[in-house]
Amino acid sequence: MYRKGHFGVSLLVFSPIAFVLVAVEQIGLALVVGGVMVWLSMLPDLDHRVPGIPHRGPTHSLLFAALVGAVFAGLGIALKSAGMGSESFAVGIAGGLSLAVLGFAVGSISVVAHLLGDALTPAGVNFLWPLSSRTYTLSLWRANNTLANYGLFAVGIFATGAATYLGFAL
Repeated sequence: MYRKGHFGVSLLVFSPIAFVLVAVEQIGLALVVGGVMVWLSMLPDLDHRVPGIPHRGPTHSLLFAALVGAVFAGLGIALKSAGMGSESFAVGIAGGLSLAVLGFAVGSISVVAHLLGDALTPAGVNFLWPLSSRTYTLSLWRANNTLANYGLFAVGIFATGAATYLGFAL
C-alpha cells in the first residue's frame, strides 16, 4: 500500500474506536486518537530509511506493534507523572482507561492497521517475525494500485464519518 491506502486503512480501523469515544462524549480524545493513528500509519515504513533493515521485515511485525505500544504506554505514564493527564479517561468501561493502556492501544493498533494494509498486497507481511518466516497475504491488489489506495482512503473517511455520526446519534 501507498500512503493514501495506509491512511484509509488506519481510518477504517479507527472508525469503531471513534464511535465508542463519541458515544461516551470523549470528542477531544477521539480527535487526538484519530490524529495519532493517522500520523503513525506510515511508521512501519521507516525501514525504507534505515540501512540494514529489510522492507517488510522487523518493522512489519506484531513484535514491532507491541514495541510501539510499549513506547506510547511509557509516554502515557510520563504524561501522568508530569501532571499533564487525568487519572483515566471514561470510555464506557468500569474504572475508565489509564493513560498507559490508552497509549499502548493507540500505538500498537496503529502499527497493526499498517500491517493489515500491507497484507492486502501480494508481498504480504510476516506478522510473526522473528518466530516465523511465513508471509501472510490476501493478494487482493498490488501496492501501487491507484484505485485500491484511493478507494481505501475514501472508505476510511466514510467509515469514520459514519461512525462519528452514529456516535453522536446515541
